[in-house]
Formats: sequence, C-alpha cells, structure tokens
Amino acid sequence: MDSRQEPGLHPGYAIGRRSLLLAASALALPAWAQLAVPPLPLTQRTLANGLQVIASPDPRAATVSVQVWYRVGGKDDPVGRSGFAHLFEHMMFKATKHMKAEQFDRLTEDVGGMNNAFTAEDMTGYEALVPSNHLERILWAEAERMSSLTVDQANFDSERLVVQEEFRQRVLAEPYGLLFNAMASEGFERHPYRRPVIGSIEDLNAATLDDVRHFHATYYRPDNAVLIVTGGFEPKQLDAWVDRYFGRLQRPATPIPRVNVAEPRLARDRVVALSGANVPLPAALLIWQAPKVASPDTKALRVAQALLSAGESSRLNEALVYRQNIAQSAGFEAAQYADAGLLIAFAIAAGKQRAEHLVAPLMHEITRLAQGPISAAELDKVKTGLLTAALVARETPQGRAAAIGQAVVLQGDANAVNRELSELQAVTAADVQSVLKTYVLDARRVTIHYTQEQTKKKGAKS
Repeated sequence: MDSRQEPGLHPGYAIGRRSLLLAASALALPAWAQLAVPPLPLTQRTLANGLQVIASPDPRAATVSVQVWYRVGGKDDPVGRSGFAHLFEHMMFKATKHMKAEQFDRLTEDVGGMNNAFTAEDMTGYEALVPSNHLERILWAEAERMSSLTVDQANFDSERLVVQEEFRQRVLAEPYGLLFNAMASEGFERHPYRRPVIGSIEDLNAATLDDVRHFHATYYRPDNAVLIVTGGFEPKQLDAWVDRYFGRLQRPATPIPRVNVAEPRLARDRVVALSGANVPLPAALLIWQAPKVASPDTKALRVAQALLSAGESSRLNEALVYRQNIAQSAGFEAAQYADAGLLIAFAIAAGKQRAEHLVAPLMHEITRLAQGPISAAELDKVKTGLLTAALVARETPQGRAAAIGQAVVLQGDANAVNRELSELQAVTAADVQSVLKTYVLDARRVTIHYTQEQTKKKGAKS
C-alpha cells in the first residue's frame, strides 16, 4: 500500500496513503485590496449515534468529496504502542464484512475518482473523490468500514510490515530522517505529541492482535467521527442516504479516552547532539514552543513562516543559501496542533560548515524579521501567496472538505473556516514581529546539532 507525506519539514507530521498536490497559481492583489471572500455554505447536524455531519454543496461541481475524519491521531497511541493510529490508516483499506480488501479502490479509481488518507497528531482522515452519481455507494462503503472492518491476524501482520518499511524508508534511509523525526521527542517533554506519528519498529513488533482490536473498538466509532461531504449533490438526498447508512450504526457505551496533558513551559535552553549513519553534510535545527492552532496568534505565525521560508525569495533562502552560501537549504515552520505546537528553524550546511556554525545565521535572520522593517510589498506578497493557495484549494471539493475538517477537528468549530481568510488578511507587520518576539526571542530553545556518526577504525579498542 502506497503512502504519502503531507507538506512539511519531516516525515512525522502527517503520514498518508497517496499524494494529491494542489497547484497554487500566482494572483496579484493591489496592496490596498482587502479581498472579501464569500463564506462557504455549511449545514451541520449530529446523528443520534453521535456522528457529526457537515455538508457544503456546490451546484457547479460534477464531483463530490466524501471525507471521514476520526478524532484519533498519534497523540492517542497507547504507551509503548506508537504508530497505532498510523497502522489503522492502512488497515481501513482491508476487507470488511461486505467488501473485499482494496475494494474501496475499485469503487473510486475505477470510476475516474481517487481516494486518499492521512494520519496526523490529532486525527486520521479518509477522503474519496468521485463523480456525483457515485455518492451513495461511497457513503455505504464508509459506513461499512466504520462498522465492519476485518481486524484479523493476517491483515494486522501485512499492514504492520508496510508501516515498518515506511519507517525504514522515511526515517532510517533518508539522510536527515532521524533529525526531523527527533523534533517531536526533543520539542515536547510531557505531551504525547512527543511520540512521532509514524511510530517505531520496536513498538509495532511488541503489539498484539488484542491490542489492535481494542484500539479499533475504542476510536473507530460514529461518535468519534466527522463526515464531511462537499461538491455536487442534492442536500435532501444526502441527508436521506446518511440516515440510511450511518444512522443504523450504534454508539458504544464505553467513553472515548481523551488526552488531557498540559505541556510544561521549557525551563532552560538545551543543546542536543544527534548523529546518523548517512549524513552527507551537517545540519542545525532550532525548536521553540508554540501555541495551539486555535490561538489568535496562529495567523501571524503563518505569515512569519511564509516570510522566512516560502519560496526562493524567502528571507532564509536568500540570506543563507544565496548570499552567504553556507546552507544548501533552510526553513522555518509553525507546526501547531489542537493542544500545543512547535516552531522549527533549520539549515543544512553547504560545504564544510560545522552544524553549530549555522545557528547564529539562522537566529540573525529571524531576529532581523522580528526587529527590523518589514516592507508593505514583502508582507503583501506573502499574504497574497497564502490567500491564493487557500482559494485555489477551496475551488475543489476535496480542498474545501479538507479546510472544513481542519477547522472542526483542530479548532472545534467548522465555522472557523469562514473566518480564516479574513483573519489572515488582517495580519500586520507589527503582529508578525510581536509573535516572533513572544515565542522565539523571549523564549527558551532546544538546539540540535546533527552530524555524521563516527565509525570506529578497524582494530580500534572499544
């Protein structure tokens, strides 16, 4: 089974099944323009069994996106069983009571559609895009695998091997895989976010079939899921089909366990030395704590991320890669989740620079953004790029559904999707500098120096 990696710095933020790349075209808005974005039409209801249903019709669309987001992610993996949420992303494409293994592919791909899935820190999502006249059968199939998945030893063994191989490819074989995989464990001290979503070979080897069945029964249930349908459909017909296929599913009597761990503030700066077996050039990575995604500071942090690392003309790229020629790549990311977040800056050396020598240039550019002037043209450019990407994505049923899913699962409010773009446009240069001062300049930091591990010479004493 194929897997995909969500856009980001490392293979642990979101692990998925197939790739869907949305191209963002370049729109130029005048500096004075504040684009009024019409709200997405939303209808919401909750079935008696707890399933949350959100619909957003688009009469222009000839296709329909059906997405089911389960409120279970890497943070919900049992202790000593990291990778379980990721494992079930794969397991859900196996057989059910009334479907053969991989039959979901036939219901989507064979009619000119597609399907996809991803696992992140807070959720696991499944999406299908099909011609509108195939909506009913996809609703049936999603209800079928929600209620009747075959969780047996053969399916468990086969998908465990797939996930473990994915770990070998993304983490062990990639030159900087160990570095980016370590961000979670080094950035978080107490919250389960510290366990990378991709899991570990050892934890998966230790798992039993009973462990897997218990995890599935605990989280894969209608009262832990959000069904999102967007695109070309008739709302009354959708309601009837949802009631028919999902309304019959039972809500388990057992409560859903929730993570209620508060991440403590970093008490001091730390420096970590990390090495790998296949590191062609040293790298430095800096980590600060960030607020949860529902924070009012999130939009300003997104703009700061874009100013520092979005595209060839971003500040880190221009300074470290082109002008100083000390890095082959550099970046900054605001990785924010439902409960907490991280800010990450990194640089991979070009030439003979030592890892520790990359830290000061990284900090210089971040400090320059936090304290120096930000021109109106530069700010308008990055905000226009962010706005354009969001609008282009929302032109597709799957992009619209994904935006709604992010709002409802991470922020607890589907209507947040209709506030997001106006809030993004309202970000000022002072807002960007304020959040960088709060979360970077005035905050504690974890610094990772990443180098090639030293191999012992033949005959050397231990």
